[in-house]
Amino acid sequence: MSSENLNPVSSPQSNDLRNRIIFTILVLMVYRLGTYVPLAGIDPQSLKEVMSTSQKGLLGMFNMFSGGAVQRMAIFALGIMPYISASIIIQLLTGVSDYFKNLKEQGEIGRKKITQITRYGTVLICCLQGYGVSVGLENAGSIVIDPGLYFRIMTTISLVAGTTFLMWLGEQITLRGIGNGISLIIFSGIVAEIPRALASTFELGRTGALSATMIVLIFILVIFTVLFIVFFERAMRKILINYPKRQVGNKIYGGESSHLPLKINTAGVIPAIFASALLLLPITLSNFGFSDSDLFINISSMFTQGQPLYMLLYASGIIFFSFFYTSIVFNPKETAENLRKYGGYIPGIRPGERSAEYIESILMRLTTIGSIYLTFVCLMPEFLISKYPIPFYLGGTSILIVVVVAMDTVTQVQTRLMSAQYESLIKKTKFGR
Repeated sequence: MSSENLNPVSSPQSNDLRNRIIFTILVLMVYRLGTYVPLAGIDPQSLKEVMSTSQKGLLGMFNMFSGGAVQRMAIFALGIMPYISASIIIQLLTGVSDYFKNLKEQGEIGRKKITQITRYGTVLICCLQGYGVSVGLENAGSIVIDPGLYFRIMTTISLVAGTTFLMWLGEQITLRGIGNGISLIIFSGIVAEIPRALASTFELGRTGALSATMIVLIFILVIFTVLFIVFFERAMRKILINYPKRQVGNKIYGGESSHLPLKINTAGVIPAIFASALLLLPITLSNFGFSDSDLFINISSMFTQGQPLYMLLYASGIIFFSFFYTSIVFNPKETAENLRKYGGYIPGIRPGERSAEYIESILMRLTTIGSIYLTFVCLMPEFLISKYPIPFYLGGTSILIVVVVAMDTVTQVQTRLMSAQYESLIKKTKFGR
């Protein structure tokens, strides 16, 4: 058998992988083009003047997640955050509502119904936020050329349509592309703005706002943060699983050992995104600086880097969603029951309820470490950003999202490549002679 016949490059599986990668790139290009399509009736010069002084706090985070669309007030200005907010609400209802619990237990049919409800919730949140943004733009002075009811309706429709289209693009990437579509959209928005952030950082160094030593220290901190994230994302706890020997006829099967891998950070980047979405949802308007109310101004001032309330709420949200999301994606009782069905057991632990309690205790400790790690990565750079004029894109949350999404996407590509190689090898071994 020649080595040429084993080459998986021309196999259908590899062609499928190539098509998926090309499809993902094309969809992300469409998304990036949409972030440059402005809303109708906006004066770009006035908008630039207002936004140049409002890039701190949650507005900077909002702009980061939207790929710079907020700063340009494009049709994708709301980004994908309304969809994430709706997902949070639905998942919280899954834990407390019998109706959503029953839907979750119905398998594929229930999952489709939950997805449909999430879409409706996204549109509702978009309508509320879109109308609020239109009113805020009108109150900002000379940003809106012709304020009035027509502008509010058109702006709301444009923003709702933009987010709905983004939601559809994310679902298409998940189905026909590589990786999680929603995460990749946020990832591409952050990555696309990093060159501009680097250029502004060097410009600050040229003008003397930042010293050369500080710039070098910033990039060293970014490199160490990336290495720190990779280490924790790859770290896992392996639980030894033994399988007893079984005799079938004259042959003896089993007697092997395997491992149950538990990641330190089972929830991945989801807690950071969810916590950010919750912080963005209630005070979107106040952080645009479009309100003259003293209450809104005071609330806005509390949600900037380094402020105790901002840090406390952000850390609490990350820790809560770390435990909440881990409890959704990993069920110790179900895992222990599957081990019992297949004859597996943990050495020194009884199968069944005792195994579930043992797995849950280990998972709780790992999740505690993982939540502390996520909180440290997301919050520590924020103190530095609050003290120095460093672009928001070099913060801990943005680095975490970029690294984790990139690792997950590369893992999916490697999995598909290995699957293509194994399938090609099996087919050639059986039929290639």
